[in-house]
Amino acid sequence: MNTDKIYAEAIANEYAPKDTSKVVALKKLDRKAKSKANIFAYTFGIMMTLVLGVGMCLAMKVIGDGSALMMAAGIVVGMIGIAGVGINYPVYKKMLENGKKRYAFEIIQLAKEISEEAG
Repeated sequence: MNTDKIYAEAIANEYAPKDTSKVVALKKLDRKAKSKANIFAYTFGIMMTLVLGVGMCLAMKVIGDGSALMMAAGIVVGMIGIAGVGINYPVYKKMLENGKKRYAFEIIQLAKEISEEAG
């Protein structure tokens, strides 16, 4: 086996112009169908985790003036954070389902075309 030839072909393929094939288009559609749900899940999850952390800090008297009112506010804020973290996954699943429904026809058509060409 000529490893120099394999290496040269790998380098040449890296610099060769890329044609937009149907597989690349299928991957882009799949990413597009899932992207809104992923962006929402990460953003909302991080925000609610921070809200939970602030509530914990208030309740444990790490921040604030240490009064009972601040502790109660911390418990309320923490519960809001827990609720937000708890609903994040069901909302993500629903958004993902909607995104898949929106692009299902195009993805299935393109997948059929690819499988017919390969067969």
